[in-house]
Amino acid sequence: MRLTISWTTLAAGCAVGALLASPPTVLSQAAPGSATDAAPGILPGVKMGGSPNLHLISHIPLGGFFRVMDNEIEQDPTRPYAYTSQSRDRPGFTIIDLHNLDSIKVLYHWSIENPSLHLGLGGMDGKYFKINGPCDASARKQDKHESGAPCAHYYYAQSLQFSQGSPDADLGAVIADVTGLPDTTKIKIVARLHVPERPGGIHNMFAYRHSDGHVYLFTTTVGPSVYVWDLNKVVTGKDSASWKVGEVPVPEQTAIRRSGYHDFYVGYDPATHQDKYYGAGAGGYYVYDVSTIAQPKLLTSITGSAGITGGHTFTPDPTGRYAIAETEYQYAPIRVFDLEPGLQGKVQTVNRPIGAWNPDWHDLVHNHEVRWPFVFSSAYEDGLQIFSMYDPTHPVTVGWYYTCQCTHERGVGGVPLWEGTSVMQGAFGIDIRNRDGLIMISDSNTGVWFFRMDGFNSWNGHDWGMPNVSSVQDYEHGPEGATTPTGRPAA
Repeated sequence: MRLTISWTTLAAGCAVGALLASPPTVLSQAAPGSATDAAPGILPGVKMGGSPNLHLISHIPLGGFFRVMDNEIEQDPTRPYAYTSQSRDRPGFTIIDLHNLDSIKVLYHWSIENPSLHLGLGGMDGKYFKINGPCDASARKQDKHESGAPCAHYYYAQSLQFSQGSPDADLGAVIADVTGLPDTTKIKIVARLHVPERPGGIHNMFAYRHSDGHVYLFTTTVGPSVYVWDLNKVVTGKDSASWKVGEVPVPEQTAIRRSGYHDFYVGYDPATHQDKYYGAGAGGYYVYDVSTIAQPKLLTSITGSAGITGGHTFTPDPTGRYAIAETEYQYAPIRVFDLEPGLQGKVQTVNRPIGAWNPDWHDLVHNHEVRWPFVFSSAYEDGLQIFSMYDPTHPVTVGWYYTCQCTHERGVGGVPLWEGTSVMQGAFGIDIRNRDGLIMISDSNTGVWFFRMDGFNSWNGHDWGMPNVSSVQDYEHGPEGATTPTGRPAA
């Protein structure tokens, strides 16, 4: 996700919309809009349609106001599935079948047991991952594995947030075995991550194939650090006390430190041969070397920057030099920072952006995915927005589509009333399928949307003269440029 939550007011997120999808050639006026500006058949004051280079593939409504959160697309060509987290009276996740892009459909929905008894946000963020393990007889027959050879097992981790006083307030996530898809009868919850010392659940997570051979799950907590879980231990059912193998702290020793991190990205830097953590949270943004998972080392930070008291979302480009930073308040632009002075030790902290971008200053951009030179954004009321960071000092919009289709400033207002007057409504989550360029938006009110962009048919960093580094993981081989671990990964 990625959304700032305070459980007293629950600035829980985003969300809204739910009308008709207009042809992509129909453009719209800027918010808040005027009735006299609207084209015939377009709702007055509501943004509709999109740029000519964006093409709508499919749209699936999933329950209405603030019931859809983040999303995730599997990347394996043999696994055409996507996932979206769901909230309110649908606390859990929904699986989308992408076998036929001309007929995308809902395949399965899982919800927490006794959902009506649970209070809070519900399903927030989700990540799929792959771990090789033993083959059963059916797997060997289907995949033609030799006896004793490992088989790929696919899992989906769903974060959950329930408030104190509600059932499962200490439950942070469930892990589902989804190897047997499309046979939904084979889906099984194989583990539950509990955080009793920090009740309130897990807001965001990131699954990462580390250079040491492990697959780790980084998760937020209601506290001053991110937890790191060894997913091999989790899915094999070993002693749950051994599942958590590390923490990444917020370094700033301030009164707000207890609020911890909101979101993060983890990636390998082939130039320095380091696994790096990029965290957005209390006080700003922080970059750690997490090559040794139990001993994170702070490399640089972004603090003391005008207009930023806390970070929301933080993603570097493939080189790790330029970073996209979002902070969660109305009118805030996306900022672009050059991390090089901090990484080289020339400054104590980076505090001045080199570029900024906002599709509409009335509103707020939420999450983003970097596929250099493009940055794909889920921009709340402004829907899918895409800009180029080819020149990081001058970001330029290259495409858009309005998925929210909502009245300005009618967004989430907190729990339990939900409806309010914020701009936190609309396009919430964003993901990209690298192999074919499929774009997925989860809109908090209108459901899930799939798009194509002219000229963007796949993404590989090498095609752009960049390292092939993005949020997509190579679970089979590990990070590109990393030394292959010998033997079993160290515990």
